[in-house]
Amino acid sequence: MRVLPIVQIVGFLLILLSFLITLPVNLLVLGETPDQQAFVTSALICFGVGFLCFMVTGRERHGLKQREMFLLTVSTWVIIPFFSSLPLLFSDLGLSVTDAFFESISGITTTGSTILTGLDDMPADILLWRSLMQWMGGIGIIGMAVAILPFLRIGGMRLFATESSEWTEKAVPRTNRLARGLVFSYLAITLSCIGVYWFLGMDLFNAVNHALTTVSTGGYSTSDSSMGQFDNPLIFLASSFFMALGGIPFFLFVRLLNGHYMPLLRDKQVHFFLQFLLIASLIITLYRAVTTDTPVAEAFVHALFNVTSVVTTTGYASEDYMLWGPLVMVVFFFLTFVGGCSGSTSGGMKMFRFQLSMLLLREQMIRLLHPRAAMGRRYNGRIIGDEIIASSVAFSFIFLATLALASAVLAALGLDLVTSLTGAATALANVGPGLGDTIGPAGNFQSLPDAAKWVLMVVMLLGRLELLSVLVLLSPHFWRG
Repeated sequence: MRVLPIVQIVGFLLILLSFLITLPVNLLVLGETPDQQAFVTSALICFGVGFLCFMVTGRERHGLKQREMFLLTVSTWVIIPFFSSLPLLFSDLGLSVTDAFFESISGITTTGSTILTGLDDMPADILLWRSLMQWMGGIGIIGMAVAILPFLRIGGMRLFATESSEWTEKAVPRTNRLARGLVFSYLAITLSCIGVYWFLGMDLFNAVNHALTTVSTGGYSTSDSSMGQFDNPLIFLASSFFMALGGIPFFLFVRLLNGHYMPLLRDKQVHFFLQFLLIASLIITLYRAVTTDTPVAEAFVHALFNVTSVVTTTGYASEDYMLWGPLVMVVFFFLTFVGGCSGSTSGGMKMFRFQLSMLLLREQMIRLLHPRAAMGRRYNGRIIGDEIIASSVAFSFIFLATLALASAVLAALGLDLVTSLTGAATALANVGPGLGDTIGPAGNFQSLPDAAKWVLMVVMLLGRLELLSVLVLLSPHFWRG
């Protein structure tokens, strides 16, 4: 296996990251930048390492083979969070290496779990950098889901028709065109979100920060009370809309830009996703209307916002939904696993896997009555091959096995049942808050022992990289030949 192509690409990404690290200082040049030296030092270190990688590998362009793509994908999602944590580590916050890396890896994977408290009084440059990390992670997730995972045969995007499903020299121009469309769509939705937030009453700083973390479905906020700080139903509804956009396959937006709007309107995954959000919100609204004296309109707005936040794995909270009743707690626990659509910035198991499971269940029930029945599996008008089914079943099994193992390890480290189970679940699904008094929507992860934070960091990466792309590196077959 050739290492030089991987080093070269990582070097390029680090050089790009070094310029991004300077953005908080450059954008806040007329405002408060108390950690300017921390950002400058971090950018120089990042640029120096990236430039060194280029010097070692030379200027020759290297193609990547399948095994090298696996290694590049995993190593990038470890290296980038490490260097992104430097501004936090060098800042005046006094964070340990563990806490700085936890905040960074939670940001880059758009998980949204945080160890920071006192966000309302935190320096603006740190708040902006947290939001930028999630925004960077969001576009990286889209690129990985649409371009890399189909090539590696482990992502659900092989089920959908895009130019990126081919990885040949002939497909390169189309892949480049798709990449430009994805970046443009991502930018356009982000700028639209900034404008809407600003129009609805947020100041420009909050509008920018929350737009970056809404579209990326990351969930970092500028306040310990998350989006509840605004207490504005229109902002909650707007945020629900843009979080839902972040949970829709971005390649459909590219096709929309090219004038093809019917794929977006007809996509079964999108239909199921939107229907699921509405039904779950109505169930919670009805429950609260019956059990409390909360006005129906207010209950629906908060239910829609928080359901959309959890399902899209954003992790915002308008209020502490732990106080809504035991049924709501159970519902939100299971919503943690769902996730948005494949090809979006959302984490979780993804909607299409639940749809495939329902198709298989229907098929098995029919076969019980008609053993010789000939049935073809179709999804969005396309035949579903055994490869897709095998990948989906394998992912589901490993997802549950990882959840069980991570929960057991966290419990062995002294965490209670609710914190262990929901902490592992929210890290694996990249949601953000868990349940309980410690890591619930009104708490954070600061009080957890360092060992537990490292376990959660590993689980965040496993969840973001679709599990199989990491576990395959542990196979002896990967390193042979």
